[in-house]
Amino acid sequence: MKAIVVAVVFAAALCFVSAKKSPPRVSVYSRNPGEFGKENKLICHTSHFYPPNIVIKLMKNNKEIGDSYQTDLTFNHDWHFQLTKTAPFIPEKGNVYTCEVMHDGEQKVYSWEPDM
Repeated sequence: MKAIVVAVVFAAALCFVSAKKSPPRVSVYSRNPGEFGKENKLICHTSHFYPPNIVIKLMKNNKEIGDSYQTDLTFNHDWHFQLTKTAPFIPEKGNVYTCEVMHDGEQKVYSWEPDM
């Protein structure tokens, strides 16, 4: 009997956690307006996601940009999380800059759209 009660409680808890699943909202932008040949920072901000398991990669032509910095994972009052990753870069004509986000087993790619 105790095993059945434990199983029911576990199943209810699992349903509650699953109901809160939320994909990240993603913004990719540069610190300053994009200008070819000028140093800048590429930023990928993810927010409003649950569960907190997430991997962010900043990419240039499908290769990860080195020397990146990631903030600490933080959460809001409703237990949705946010995380930001930045990397220095110099925009060059013809290159493609993206942010790859892997969240809860699903990968999506978001592009930086320069204002040039």
